[in-house]
Amino acid sequence: MKQYFLFILKCSDNSYYTGVTSDFESRLIKHQSGYYPESYTHSRRPVQLVLYNEFNEIEQAIAFEKQVKGWSKKKKEAIINDNWEKLKGLSICRNNSHSDNMYKGFDSAQPDTV
Repeated sequence: MKQYFLFILKCSDNSYYTGVTSDFESRLIKHQSGYYPESYTHSRRPVQLVLYNEFNEIEQAIAFEKQVKGWSKKKKEAIINDNWEKLKGLSICRNNSHSDNMYKGFDSAQPDTV
């Protein structure tokens, strides 16, 4: 059975690169060597492998890659540090314009005062 890998590389500028491959060793060597000049990691070398997960189905690996690519740096660091339980808390929107935060203290059952 073929294996697929989701991996996260930490770049020299402290950003993260997330990718999927079926040939993990070759892909890591290519990122480290700058094999693809147009790639995100080329100007951010050296890179360091900080996480990889194995999948039996390519669709699962790609779906997880898409999910992780949309995450904040803090969420990526949570899974890198094996703190999966932190993901829910890091997913809470703390933006003042978010609907959960806009009307704190507002009680619509109270009469208007003039």
